Amino acid sequence: MEKIDWKKYLQKDVCCSCGKTHFCDIEEIIIEEHAIKQLSGILNKHSYGNLCVVCDEHTQEAAGFQVYEELTKAGYTYKKIVFSNEELVPDEEALVFLFTQIPNDCDLILAVGSGTINDLCRYISYKMKIDYYIIGTAPSMDGYASNVSPLIIQHLKTTYEARPARVIIGDLDVMAKAPLHMIAAGAGDIIGKYVCLADWQIAHIINEEYICQEMIDLVRQSIQKVVEYAPAAIKRDKTAIAAIMEGLVLSGIAMSYIGNSRPASGSEHHMSHYWEMMFLLAGKKDPLHGTKVGVGTVSALRLYEMLKECQLSMVSLQEPHFQMAVWEKQILDAYGPAASGVLKLEEDIGKNSDKEVLRRRKIFLDHQEEIWKILEALPSSKEIQHLLESMNAPYSPIQLQVPKEVFQKGIYFAKDLRNRFGLLQSLFDFHLQENFSSKLIAEFYE
Repeated sequence: MEKIDWKKYLQKDVCCSCGKTHFCDIEEIIIEEHAIKQLSGILNKHSYGNLCVVCDEHTQEAAGFQVYEELTKAGYTYKKIVFSNEELVPDEEALVFLFTQIPNDCDLILAVGSGTINDLCRYISYKMKIDYYIIGTAPSMDGYASNVSPLIIQHLKTTYEARPARVIIGDLDVMAKAPLHMIAAGAGDIIGKYVCLADWQIAHIINEEYICQEMIDLVRQSIQKVVEYAPAAIKRDKTAIAAIMEGLVLSGIAMSYIGNSRPASGSEHHMSHYWEMMFLLAGKKDPLHGTKVGVGTVSALRLYEMLKECQLSMVSLQEPHFQMAVWEKQILDAYGPAASGVLKLEEDIGKNSDKEVLRRRKIFLDHQEEIWKILEALPSSKEIQHLLESMNAPYSPIQLQVPKEVFQKGIYFAKDLRNRFGLLQSLFDFHLQENFSSKLIAEFYE
């Protein structure tokens, strides 16, 4: 496998054909065997004096002790901060704990972990205006190079502005030992990009949303890496693990270039986020982010297939009749204590209003040929199901123990988590939610 030259992506202005200049403020990316041993050499390029190493008990075992050893050998003093939570959640409690543990004079956070540890440290470093490095412990999600942090605040999954890590270290000796379901989760997170890129392209048509073809190509490159190497990765092949990690980081760089999660998150993520919120509100164990995204991808691709199948019946529809009071009750039922943020978003932007629905419908129908062409390029839901099965990963919501009612509400209301057009909004616009969700429930649950 050809090694990626990360320098061409990092800390330089990239004048793009989209008309914008992209920039990724990451200093170094090292994905190779024995990468942790390079930590002291990287640190010696700087004058950091007060370091904090942040782990949980699992990631401390996986790589934290190696980090301590390298720092001690190099003569650095540092503070250890170890989350003792069995299930660490990126919420107010975790943020407060981290804020209270990091000294005011800390000038570098070394985050040892993957998804949640990374999200928390990224946000804290941004708020404290200090650098952070991430020492990855599993190729399980695409946030390593991202400049946003998805956090759960007041029960609502919300993406917050942050800054990327200054350095990303992916030690293949560590990552190849990660639990197999975490390796499969990384593949799940990446294959979700099939759906999100289709959402983005259609949003460009419907809402004239900014789009960058070079970023689409970059994300497709990351997808291809994962699809090609996924079957070998589950056998802990280090070349395959490196390919998945590189794909995940490339996806994160695309987010960093654009300044938000649009190149990497669409309807498949929104359903996943909704399920996550419902798992946590019910006090149930939440599956890994990438695992949920993989299942969300199969569901979203199946919904897109249904959309293609009914294209001839989309012309003669009744006039929309959005009843705000009825919808508010539905949102209160669907989101519970997280509903206020969702209601505020609709109040601010009115994306479900009759006027907006009619506008989007007309543009969709006027540009059908272009839209169907985008959807024809998608893989089938069965193809992605088989890919996930090859990694012993779930592909159905019933395998994640997502309740039938939660799954259906996700199809109806996950679109209201974000001001972001995608597949789920189109189902609302064309009165297809009830029909499609019933069909999908019959396929998965009955």
